[in-house]
Parts: sequence; C-alpha cells; structure tokens
Amino acid sequence: MRSYEMVTAIEDAKRSASLNSRNLSAQNASKAINAAFDELQQMQLDSAQQETLEAYHRDIFIPELEKRSGAEYGDTAFIPASPAGRWLQEHYSVQNQDFDKDYDKILMQNDAGDGTAYSVAAERYGDYFSRLVEQAGYEDVLLLNLEGDVVFSAYKGVDLGTNLNNGPYEESAFAEAYRAAVATNSVNTTELTDFERWIPSLNVPSMWVMSPIGNDSGITGVLAMQLPLAFVNDVMTGGDQWRGQGLGDTGEVYLVGRDDLMRSNSRKLIQHPKEYAQSVIDAGTPPSTAKRVVEVGGTVLLQPADAVSVERAQRGKEGTTVGPGYLSGETVVSYGPLDVPDLDWVVIARIDAEEAFAPTADFTRTVLLWLLGIMLAVALLSLLLAQVFTRPVHRLVGAVNRVAEGDLDVQVPQGSRDEFGDLGSAFNDMASSLRIKQQLIDEQRSENEKLMHTLMPESVATKYRNGEEAISEAHDNVSVVFAELVGFDDYASDLSPEDEVAQLNVLMRGFDEAAEKAGVEKVRTLHEGYLASSGLIVPRVDNVRRSVQFARDLLAVIERFNTQNGAEVALRVGVDTGTVTSGLVARTTLAYDLWGDAVNLAYRVRSVTGEPGIYVSQDVRDRTNELFTYVEAGTVEVKGRTETVWKVA
Repeated sequence: MRSYEMVTAIEDAKRSASLNSRNLSAQNASKAINAAFDELQQMQLDSAQQETLEAYHRDIFIPELEKRSGAEYGDTAFIPASPAGRWLQEHYSVQNQDFDKDYDKILMQNDAGDGTAYSVAAERYGDYFSRLVEQAGYEDVLLLNLEGDVVFSAYKGVDLGTNLNNGPYEESAFAEAYRAAVATNSVNTTELTDFERWIPSLNVPSMWVMSPIGNDSGITGVLAMQLPLAFVNDVMTGGDQWRGQGLGDTGEVYLVGRDDLMRSNSRKLIQHPKEYAQSVIDAGTPPSTAKRVVEVGGTVLLQPADAVSVERAQRGKEGTTVGPGYLSGETVVSYGPLDVPDLDWVVIARIDAEEAFAPTADFTRTVLLWLLGIMLAVALLSLLLAQVFTRPVHRLVGAVNRVAEGDLDVQVPQGSRDEFGDLGSAFNDMASSLRIKQQLIDEQRSENEKLMHTLMPESVATKYRNGEEAISEAHDNVSVVFAELVGFDDYASDLSPEDEVAQLNVLMRGFDEAAEKAGVEKVRTLHEGYLASSGLIVPRVDNVRRSVQFARDLLAVIERFNTQNGAEVALRVGVDTGTVTSGLVARTTLAYDLWGDAVNLAYRVRSVTGEPGIYVSQDVRDRTNELFTYVEAGTVEVKGRTETVWKVA
C-alpha cells in the first residue's frame, strides 16, 4: 500500500514537472530571463556592493550553515564567479537576513529596483514561479539556462547566480541530474534526484525533480523544483495515522537508500523522541547520531538502517523475516525494493515482534482454555447422562445458551408429547421468530449503509456512525464545477408544478449521467444549479480535464433538451481547482456539502460576463490549455488580487 502510494506520488511529481516546463509561461520566462541574465554579465559591482555581498556570506550565511552542518567553509566559497551571478546575489540573496522568518515576502520581491532588464523579466514572470511554490508546496523553484547558470530562484538563496558546471555545486546529484536533462534536448525528459544535503538550504536533505523547458523545436533551459521532506514523510507515515491504518502500536513503514540511511521519518522519533534515542543507541547507532536526529527532528540521511532485511531488499528480493532492526528488540519485517527507476530505495514495513505475535499467544491461550472447558463439560455430561429424566431440561438449557451466544438456527428435538415436548416446541418457535427478526434487522442495516454511502464518502459516513459532532475533511487538488440554469423559469412559467418538476428532473438525470460518464462526483442539486467535483472522493490526476469535459457535456445535455422541448434554456458553468472542505452540515438532516476557495471561485467566475458558457479560473486554464481552446472573458477580485477568467471557446 505505502509502496504504491509512494510510487504514485513520485510519478505525479514528475508529470507535474513535465507539464509545468512545457507551459507557455515557463517558455517565455526562460527566454526573457536568460537574455536578461546575459546582459547582467556586463554589470560590475562597485566596492560597496561587493563588500555587502561578502559581508552577507561571511557574517550571516556561512556562520548559520556551519552551525547547522557542523562543518567549516570559506567565507567566499559560495559567491558566484560570474559578474551576473554576483549582481543577482547582491541585489536579491542578501535579503535573506533572518533564516527563521517567513519567506513569503521574499518570494514576492522579484523587482530589485535596479532598472535592469532582469528586474523587469523577474517581476513579469516571478508570479508564475511563486504560484508553483505556494500551490504545489515546493521548497523552491529554480530556472537554469543551458550553460548551467541558476538564472532565477523563487526564494533567492545562495544557489542563485551559481553555475552547476563549474561552481561549488558541480559535483552534486542536482548538477548531475541537470546535465542529464540538458543532454536529452527533449521536453519529455524528467529527472529525479535522491535526497542529498543541499547547502543553499542550510544542509537540509532535499530532492529535486526537473524537466527541460521548451517545445518540440528545442529547449531553452531547465525548470527544477525542490521537493520538501514532507513529500516523502506524509506518504510513508500516512499522516501519522499508524494505528488507524492497521499498524498497531509499534508498526511503521519507512524507506532506506543504497547508503543504508533512512529516507523517511521514524514513527518512534515522532511519537516518543526521548525513548527513540535510547532505543537506537541500544541497537548500535552512535550516540552522536542519535542526538543529532532528535535535535533536527528527522531521520532522513542520518539514521542507519543496515539490517539483513535491507540488504536483501537492495538485492531485489522480497520477503518477511524476524530479527534486529534499527531499534532495539526483535522485529517482524517485510521488505522489498521500491519500483522507481530513478531512486535506488527499498521499502521496509516493521512491527515489534511482541506485538506481532500477541494474537498467536492469545489464540493459544484461548484454545487451551476452551480445551479445558470442553473436558470439564464432558465429565459433567457423563454424570448428567445417568439421570435420563433430566435430559430434555439440559438440552433446552444448552439451546438457550446457544441463542444467547448468537446462534439463532438452533432447534430443540421434539421427541415427546409431554410438557417437555410443548416447551421444546415453544422454544423452537421463539428461535425461528428471533432469526427472522435478526434477518430483517440485518437487511435494514445494509440498506441504511447503502443509503448513507450515496449521500457522503465512506470516511465521512464512518465519522457519522462514530457519533462525531463536527464532521469535515480537507481535500487538496480537487476541481469544482458549479452549473447554473438560465431561462428555465421563463420556460416553465406556462407549465404546471408537476410538469415543471418533471422537466427539471429530466435535466438533472442528464446531468447525473454526464457526471458518471466523466468520472465526476455530484455534490448537491439546487433548483437551478448543480454542484459537482472531481478528485474529491476518488483522487484523480486528471481531475481538471475531467471537470472541463464534464462542463462541455452539460452544454450537450442542455442542447438536447432544447431540441426535444422547443425550449431556450442556457447554462452558465464555473470551474476552478484547489483546496476544498467537505462535511456534514446540520447533522440531523444529513446534508453533505462542499465549501472552500475553489467552490467560491467556481461560483464567481460563472457569472463574470452574465452570458451563458463555460468559464474557468486561471489555474484551470493553465492546466488544460493544451486540451481546450480558451478566450479571455474578464477578471474577478480574489483576496486582494485579480484573477483572470477564461471562457471555453
């Protein structure tokens, strides 16, 4: 399960990198910023500016790097060699004065105010890279030219302006992946790096996914996106919900690299950091390493996990074994390689042997107790059989006990016609009545479960059954479709209420069929509106495309309805994608609803012109520009910024 989720997450990251690098905004940004960077090669820092740059490295960045890494570096080790690189760091990187501050302000400061073509290009296209960081959750986004220069950085760190072919990072895995991507000269290439300690991020372990920028005619650079530690940890820890996912009190799933160091966090460290340190030291981890792991709160590239199971998995084998692990004590381990070509990782699932074998011990104890009980029952039965006249009573007592244990199929033999026979007949009638009632109860419970699952997702239904009062769930990467009927009231003005409802039902059935065909989930139906989503209940990589296609299918339903009924009903549809929240509103009526920024924007863009049609947000248009034709329809204000609205042509 975890292996499949990790492979899926990595493939999604690579697919996202490929799509973003082929985006027209990325292509234009690459050309403009590359040209502006070349112009900066003619710029020279004056003595005051040079001192400012050197002071930043000497007094701020290098001391902080040495503090966090425990290594020593030269004061000018990471100052770019090129004039353009030094110019960019002096005008941008020196803003990073406090490494514990919120970097959102730096993320938006793309104009250095120096009047250069670079500042103009960075200000124009910087928002594209800022949105990649904010919406996709990347640590940083870099833009590189074909000569190895880092010509743009969303967070303007000390990697800005450096050269990967001859600079301080030329031997990094990041530089090797960059050179491999450029060598293909193809926009269909994606390169993924293993975790390595990235100096510009103060030695924090980092992964990179990158893809050349350009089109079929050629490439102009490379788009590199820095994946956060949470990219792996959130998948491998299951959102820290180990027990709820069947891993008990000690079970976990983690990744290990070819260097025998962990690539995801330890459950023990997250839940019991103090116990973790002593446990790994007892298992052979150096105390200094254990101390460092607890200090940074992470095991990636720190915690050794060189067990027999890891060695077997690295040789491509799969299996289960019992033995020591990176924690003290015996462990039950399942192991195997992670099926990702770019990463030489293995996946390990472990649980303490004591917990793993607890059910077997309990079962053995239960069997012994039952065996003793049966032996005692046989001995007593032998005595009771001597008293033949009491046999019917004991038979009936045994039947009553079986009913009490839940066996409603029990029947008492009716061999005699005396009072015992009458009592046995009455008992059999009672058991049959209980069995029929239990069947009815089970059928009703099954119907209730089916009805509940038609109203809400399984996760929400589970919380409702558990009696939770405030039931809601946040969902990322969900597309929302809000459709509004236009002109239906005019059409229905001459209809009876019954005919109006019947005609509205025809439209809604058509909408429901279109939703099922497109893989879209209906959320709720209004008198003149229809709210649906894609990627909410069933996560879908192509949820945006499905939503736009569903909107087009709705127009076909309206056109067919108008043709059949001589009507002039129209449709205004709004589509957006992003984060939404779903849950139960007014618990007593079981009203499942959806809300959030994506729902609000989908509702607003549909009426930007007042004319019928399909209107989408900028995000939807960016992600489906190659699949559908759009024309600009207007703008809406969203939280202090202007959002461009596009109409499907």
